[in-house]
Amino acid sequence: MYLQSLASAFPDRCLTQLEVLEVLKSNRSGTGLSRRGFKMIEAVLSGASGVETRHYAIDPAQLFAMDAEALNKAFEREAPGLAARALEKACRQANIEPRAIDALMVCTCTGYLCPGVSSHLAERAGLRDEAFLNDLTGLGCGAALPTLRVAEGFLSTHPDALVATVAVEVCSAAFYLDEDAGVLVSACIFGDGSSAALWRGRDAGQQWKAGHFHSLHWPEEREKIRFVNAGGKLRNQLHRAVPKVAADAVANLFAQRSADPDQIIAHTGGRDVIDEIEGRLPQYRLGETREVLRKYGNLSSPSVLLALEERLAGDYNDQHLWLTAFGAGFAAHSCELSRERP
Repeated sequence: MYLQSLASAFPDRCLTQLEVLEVLKSNRSGTGLSRRGFKMIEAVLSGASGVETRHYAIDPAQLFAMDAEALNKAFEREAPGLAARALEKACRQANIEPRAIDALMVCTCTGYLCPGVSSHLAERAGLRDEAFLNDLTGLGCGAALPTLRVAEGFLSTHPDALVATVAVEVCSAAFYLDEDAGVLVSACIFGDGSSAALWRGRDAGQQWKAGHFHSLHWPEEREKIRFVNAGGKLRNQLHRAVPKVAADAVANLFAQRSADPDQIIAHTGGRDVIDEIEGRLPQYRLGETREVLRKYGNLSSPSVLLALEERLAGDYNDQHLWLTAFGAGFAAHSCELSRERP
């Protein structure tokens, strides 16, 4: 399948890490944290986490008083609009009307709706009533690449179709605090955002072709990174071994590549995750991945697409890119983008 356009969108509210820390200090009693816990979160927000700014769909000052129902209602309110902004931007880039879209694939893990985000997004964006809608949930931070694989499957049987893929996360709707180090780190690095792409089954000339999809699943590592239910809220369970597990998975997938790429485009994960991957694949420096982490934090599923957008905006003569994303499961995924030389 061939890429027509790629665009991202973010909530208007953008805070530096130090501004987030000030919000926490102003609401310290509402955090429920001990002195030790607060010192830990203060160290991450004021330290070298690799994150400088993050976007919030929900006012962070309000998060401390929100119960599980309020958080999911906020997700229902914010996710479709955020996804629509990205999709409409992608349509404008390709000079395509949303009504031309034949299928819409949406992935998310930071809230649950039934019908899914795709139903709300299709209404907001103005898709035709007969457009095929598909929601992928439960795949965590790695979800964008399996979503592209589903789109490829659809286009293999409908090569003249126009398919939209959207990754949208309102990570602030999964806000949770307790004394666990993984929980506190999560609260300090995740941000909100969305990425949308348009795809066709036929090449219009020197377009990026997506293919060579691979996935792996290590259920024995599942408890190291996953959402658990804590009083109805989503609580991120994050083990200190995750950076090494992620790097092992990425190296495993990289060994299955069809050719050496010009660049690796990876899910942001976090500073330690990027360091581990670069340590395993020292011939590559993940500059775009680090830049997305710096500007937006860990966006969960849209992250790898944001890094791709960052690369495509640069002045490079790339012909081959290798993408990877990973997360809950433990699962990891890869795909390759290639194009012919002009």
